[in-house]
Amino acid sequence: MNDDIHKRRILLIGSGGREHALAWRLSQSASVEHVYVFPGNGGTVQTEKISNVVDESIVSERDYPALVTLALKLNIGLVVVGPDSAIVDGIERYFRQSGIPCFAPSKEAAELEGSKTFAKDFMRKYNIPTAGYQTFDLGVAANLEQAKDYIQTVDHNVVIKASGLAAGKGVVLPSSAKEACEELDSFANGKFGDSGLSVVVEEYLEGDEISVLTFSDGESFKSLPLGQDHKRIFNGNTGPNTGGMGVYAPTTFVTDAMMSTIEETILKPTFDGLRAEGE
Repeated sequence: MNDDIHKRRILLIGSGGREHALAWRLSQSASVEHVYVFPGNGGTVQTEKISNVVDESIVSERDYPALVTLALKLNIGLVVVGPDSAIVDGIERYFRQSGIPCFAPSKEAAELEGSKTFAKDFMRKYNIPTAGYQTFDLGVAANLEQAKDYIQTVDHNVVIKASGLAAGKGVVLPSSAKEACEELDSFANGKFGDSGLSVVVEEYLEGDEISVLTFSDGESFKSLPLGQDHKRIFNGNTGPNTGGMGVYAPTTFVTDAMMSTIEETILKPTFDGLRAEGE
């Protein structure tokens, strides 16, 4: 029997460092015949099993019908999506409706990433532990003043988060109420475009932060080794947030008991909630 029959051609969508890492790792699998990357970058063409796709008929990586046509032409067996913007747009649906497996959540489930307002309300609805918060639509002048009044009345530091996608940079950690109000003005004036006109003003929680990357088939779920993402731009965890200055895994301070608590109080209720919402 020819083993090549069981190998898949993969179409990887994206052009960043994330896609470079994914292409490199996918190409090492014996189950993968070839990895096609659109649009890719200079780092994604360094092995014979990886190639960037050049197709002038596709105007951007968000031209989803054209990407479906490309996948069909290349006889793709699996599509892997990198950019969160494409996932939030609902790219998965285009491929699924064409019978092409796509490794990405549905548009509805991706709203947990696409809208922090939705995510916080979802956590409140399904009793998932989360910091105290209020949401405000800063596109209305009266709401901007309400947000400032709220910050002046709470007895704790706050975190201000753009509700929409902001390339991992839409979170600010003001050191005072005055600075927080100034940040609200900058959000209202377009610091993060439309993504920052709706904001979550959240209670600041101090402690170690971990990233739990978890995959689900809709019924069961499995997590990768835990990692710690460091976002501040300068040494000593100082300066504004970035999309990420570096991450390491696995972490060492999370015990088995802590992980069980995370699974029971956060992960399981999240997937149960998504099923209840029909997502």
